[in-house]
Amino acid sequence: MIFERKTLISLAAAGSTALLGGAFVFQFLGYAPCQICLWQRWPHAAAIVIGVIALATPSRLLCWLGALAAGTTGALGVYHTGIERGWWEGPSSCTGGGALDAGNLLSFDGPTLVLCDQVALDLFGISMASWNALASFGLMAIWILAARAKG
Repeated sequence: MIFERKTLISLAAAGSTALLGGAFVFQFLGYAPCQICLWQRWPHAAAIVIGVIALATPSRLLCWLGALAAGTTGALGVYHTGIERGWWEGPSSCTGGGALDAGNLLSFDGPTLVLCDQVALDLFGISMASWNALASFGLMAIWILAARAKG
């Protein structure tokens, strides 16, 4: 089945919207994000903006930028997964030996450190970072299809 470019753009942007919205829902439910989790949100936000603009213009370049955004958050998800599984070291600011995040010093609850090397929640043995990577690479494929699709 062949989809039109606008349909694929809509699907990819909606996917990033769902993933970003899901991250905020989990945060609301008490699963505080670590620093790398926050980094993974920005490319989704960029993909959403790119999607809105791409729906209004015929530029294939925007689809490639959407693929880059989705691929970036996917790569961050793989990086985060590797830290969680101990495959490589993470930033000292959010791993077991890290210091407090100065950005949280003004919080009502006091300063906190959410560790990047600890899995806060997993589903079927797969962490949220890993799910983000899998979904994001799927969205990247949709963006690439959109870039290659006819009108």
